[in-house]
Amino acid sequence: MDPYAVIQQPHISEKSMNLIDLNNELTFVVLRTSNKSTIKRAFEELFAVKVERVNTLINSDGEKLAYIKLAKEHSAEDIAVKMGVF
Repeated sequence: MDPYAVIQQPHISEKSMNLIDLNNELTFVVLRTSNKSTIKRAFEELFAVKVERVNTLINSDGEKLAYIKLAKEHSAEDIAVKMGVF
């Protein structure tokens, strides 16, 4: 599956900004039919980083969100800056 189809866009909120700083975690809107392992592979391929874990949820708007925690050797803040979030 195409990684650009799986990872659709960053999800920016006050909570997601705090997670970047405190937990080294990024939040993305992902394809609704994707599973955790597909999201992990797509993110690792797109950003060339190691993912520690992925948590997902479907919000009240019907979007599937993925909370992606990066391994200690990678910085979520660096990726956020590259994407233009910060």
